Amino acid sequence: MRTVLVTGPGGAGASTVAAATALAAARAGVRTLLITADPPPGLTAPGTPGLTVRTLDSAGVFQDRAADLQERLSTVFDLVGASPLDTEEFTELPGSREFALLHALGATGGHDIVVADLPPVCGAIRLLALPEQLRRYLARLLPAERQAARALRPMLAQLAGVPMPAEWLYETAARWDAELAAVQAVIESAATTVRLVVEPGPRTADRIRAARTGLALFGHRLESVTANRLLPTGSADPFLAGLSGQQQDHLKALYEEFTADGVPVRELPHLGRDPYGPDDLAALGGQDAGADPLPATPAAEPWSVQDRWAADGQLVWRLPLPGATRDTLDLVRRGDEVVVDAAGFRRIMPLPSALRRCTVSGAALRDGVLEVRFVPDPELWPR
Repeated sequence: MRTVLVTGPGGAGASTVAAATALAAARAGVRTLLITADPPPGLTAPGTPGLTVRTLDSAGVFQDRAADLQERLSTVFDLVGASPLDTEEFTELPGSREFALLHALGATGGHDIVVADLPPVCGAIRLLALPEQLRRYLARLLPAERQAARALRPMLAQLAGVPMPAEWLYETAARWDAELAAVQAVIESAATTVRLVVEPGPRTADRIRAARTGLALFGHRLESVTANRLLPTGSADPFLAGLSGQQQDHLKALYEEFTADGVPVRELPHLGRDPYGPDDLAALGGQDAGADPLPATPAAEPWSVQDRWAADGQLVWRLPLPGATRDTLDLVRRGDEVVVDAAGFRRIMPLPSALRRCTVSGAALRDGVLEVRFVPDPELWPR
């Protein structure tokens, strides 16, 4: 199954492009699912064979999860004499829409291609990083070696004189971890790509550069950049000609930045009105979605270790971070993990096994690639 994640700066038209992409794939005969919080006006699933539009029900997902958690906490409520809430009392909290989107990404069976309309790009990057982060928190708070001693908890509680975590806590954590793992598998799949939608303008370059760095930091494969709402060139109206000329200058800068790295830039015209219905979406050129439900080749692992032992006695961990600058980049090692801060984003990653027995000897950012140099630790490296 192929998954296309569509995002961009707020107001760039990512939701419209996501709908056009899904419509084009369905019309090409591919079973397509569009996940969106705001379906474009006039687009209904029954009107297009092969297209399913799933509108996020954030309130429903939140109520279901809250009710499930309350049921699992019923023993605790009984102990403290608290009364459980009625289902009608659960009020949707901020962030529930994002969690509903992750829930939908983990339940997409029966389709060849899934097109997900994500929030604005900076929020989307942090949202896509959430499953990995939450699983890390669960592993730290409830490590496997502690769960293995479940049978001993009643005895340990008597010996220590303090209550031990109840069975429901471990069961709930295991269930959450399994659900997060399913979403993480979709996000990190070689068949999952990102389409970045922008409206060329004076602020586009800076906003996209930071977004590009964040996408690379978390290993997302940038499939293409869509330049949206392009005005026609050659207008006789001086005002429109001036606006179009400025837009073309910014479009040229997009081509120079992205095509140099093999990322295609696609152009969509301004219709002169807000798109409405399948005909307008088709007019936007969504046919670039393609009928192939899988990429031609799996995405290569972007982060690699180079063996330079013979040349200079070092191992080099190469981390592609296009758009990153030295003043927005920081790197800290914590035991067997590395904390990387880039363009306002942070990722904590385990070191490759070979590098865990090494010490950091230096790092440098060259041509959009962070190279971290390691030398073997004499106390840990086998002789």
